[in-house]
Amino acid sequence: MARYQCPDCSYVYDEVRGEAHEGFPPNTSWAQIPEDWACPDCAVRDKLDFIPLGSGEVGEKAGPLSSPGAER
Repeated sequence: MARYQCPDCSYVYDEVRGEAHEGFPPNTSWAQIPEDWACPDCAVRDKLDFIPLGSGEVGEKAGPLSSPGAER
């Protein structure tokens, strides 16, 4: 499973975690996210703007469902 980062606010969508507040349960793949979906943190960037990340990228900000202690 992959992760995708908003280039504007650095929010990260993690396929493993999903995004409950947006209605995406854990293990929701990026392909299942609607094309018109916008970043839930900044609402500035659309899905097509997100940058694919490898696992364990250093220095990224985590989304709201990330591990405890992650930067915001």
